[in-house]
Amino acid sequence: MAACSLAAAELAAHRTGGVVPEVRVDQGAVATAFVSERHLAVDGRTPVSFAPHSGFWRAADGWVRTHANYPHHRTRLLTALGLPADAGPEQLAEVLGELPAEQIQERAYTAGALAVAVAPVSATVHPLVESRVTGSAPVRPLGEADEGRPAAGIRVLDLTRVIAGPVATRTLALLGADVLRVDPPHLPEADDAHADTGFGKRSTRLDLADPADRAVFEGLLATADVLVTGYRPGALDAHGLAPDALSARHPGLVLAQICAWGWTGPWAGRRGFDSLVQAGVGIAAHEAGPDGRPGVLPAQALDHGTGYLVAAAVLRALTEQRAGRPGGRHLRFSLAGTASWLLHGIAPEAPAPAPAGPDARPYDPARWLAETDSAYGRLRHALPPIAYTGAPTDWSRPPGRWGTDAPVWL
Repeated sequence: MAACSLAAAELAAHRTGGVVPEVRVDQGAVATAFVSERHLAVDGRTPVSFAPHSGFWRAADGWVRTHANYPHHRTRLLTALGLPADAGPEQLAEVLGELPAEQIQERAYTAGALAVAVAPVSATVHPLVESRVTGSAPVRPLGEADEGRPAAGIRVLDLTRVIAGPVATRTLALLGADVLRVDPPHLPEADDAHADTGFGKRSTRLDLADPADRAVFEGLLATADVLVTGYRPGALDAHGLAPDALSARHPGLVLAQICAWGWTGPWAGRRGFDSLVQAGVGIAAHEAGPDGRPGVLPAQALDHGTGYLVAAAVLRALTEQRAGRPGGRHLRFSLAGTASWLLHGIAPEAPAPAPAGPDARPYDPARWLAETDSAYGRLRHALPPIAYTGAPTDWSRPPGRWGTDAPVWL
C-alpha cells in the first residue's frame, strides 16, 4: 500500500507540475482494507466469506483445501468425487477422508474443480513483479489534473474477478480512472463480492466469443490506456489478447496480468484462489496449529497485496510513459509470487516490531469504515488506504449492479 500510495503521489506530481506529495500510510487503514470483504455489510447483513463446501478437510494421508464458493465449482467438485449435486459437507468429508490428498487434488483439477493438497513450504521462488517495455510508441498526453485524481482521463478495461484484480482496478478508480469491468454473460459475479470491489467502477457484460460483442470490445480496447486481466495464462489468447498480439495492435497499451500459480512451471495453467495458493506453497502448513490442523494468514493477503502491487505498477507505468520513457508496458503478477515474497523475500534479520506500550489503544476498525447507499442497499465498507497529501478519502460512486452498464467510455 505504501508503494501504491507513492506511485499515485508521483503521478499526481507529474499531472500538477508540483513536487511529489508526502506519503504516510496508516497501519489501521491498512489492517481494515486488507480484510475489506469481512467488514462489508449490506443493509446490516454480513456476507459469508466461504461456502460450506470450502475449507480444510482431512484426507487419508494429510489435508486438502477446497474452494467451492461459486455454484459451478461446487458442482464440479462433487462430480469429481462421485457425489450427487445435493451432497452436504458431511458427505464430502467422508469421501475426502478415504482418499490420498494428491489424488483428490488431481481428480479435482481434471474435472475443473478446485482442491489442493496442503504442502510444506515450497522452495520454488516466483518473482514478485515482472515488467518489460514493449516498443517505443508515444502515448497521448493527459494534461493537468488535481492531486486527488491523478489518473483522471485514463481508461482502464478490467477483465478480472473475485479479489486481487478488482482491488487493483478499484484503486485506479479511486484515483480518477474511468474503469469499465467486462465479464462474460454466463459467468456472473457474486453480489457481495461485487459490492465490495465495485466502488468507483462501472460493469458490463460482453461475450468475446460472439462476433458482435467482440467488435464492441475491440472498439473499447482501441482507445483504452490500460488492460488488467485476471485469467489463467493463455486463457484469453484465442480472443486476440495474448501479450504480443496486444502490443502489436496497441503499442502504447499498459497490460497488467494476474494469475494464481505463476507464469511458468507445471501449475501455471491451473485455476487458483488465495486460499488454495496458501495451501499449495506452504503457508497453510507454516500457520498450522498445535493440533496439526492447517492454518491461514489473518487476511487474504495474497489477493489484497497483489492487487495493490498491480495498481502501483500501473500508476508507475503511466508516469514513466509521460516522463521520458514512452512505449507500452507488460506487467505480470501472481498470487504465488506474493506468497514467495512473504515466505522468502523478507529479510530474516529485520527487527521485530516494538511491543505496544501501556498506553497503546486497541485497534478499532470503525475509524476506517463508512456507510453509503448503493444499488445493493446500504453498504458498510472499508475506506481506501491510499495515503498521500491530497489523496481522495472515498470513492466518487458506490458500486452499481453487476453487468448493467453500457459498454462505452464516459
